[in-house]
Amino acid sequence: MVVGWGDLRKGLAIEMDGEPYQVVEYSQQKMQQRAPVVRLRLRELRTGKMVERNFSGYGVRFNVASVEQRSAQYLYRDQDTYYFMDSGTYEQYALSQQQLGDALSYLKEQVEVQLLFYKEQPISLELPTFVDLKVVETAPGFRGDTAQGGTKPARLETGLTVNVPFFVNTGEVVRVDTRSGEYLERVG
Repeated sequence: MVVGWGDLRKGLAIEMDGEPYQVVEYSQQKMQQRAPVVRLRLRELRTGKMVERNFSGYGVRFNVASVEQRSAQYLYRDQDTYYFMDSGTYEQYALSQQQLGDALSYLKEQVEVQLLFYKEQPISLELPTFVDLKVVETAPGFRGDTAQGGTKPARLETGLTVNVPFFVNTGEVVRVDTRSGEYLERVG
């Protein structure tokens, strides 16, 4: 399927130079008596690398990549390889540490994710919007530390460090936004 610049939207997977990309941002600029310029900010789905590309002209067309999403569960890690099980077929798929990139900071066993497949091969994954992680190390908070409230760094079970309020202690479970990497709330 082919789409023009008017059909672009965030999250759309397109194919360029034989590789799948996901549209992160796009804009179209039209100057007087000139062809429009389409500016795209793309994420390469195989590597996670961000790329910016500009296209000019009236006939700008993009091929939609045949990227498929499947529900899967993270099982375990073996050195630099991470194994996932398809929730429907129970098949196991392996992804390398390089393919996962920043997602490793939010990945713990049994978490449900969306595996992305391109030409029947797993290439990447999409995390859930929020994950619950246990605090393994943080400084103790003392009563009356601040009048307005404040934050302190906390290391979570996956190795991720986030700023949490003073009342969060070691051993508690907190909810983290996977898009921004920020603390949201304490989970009972």
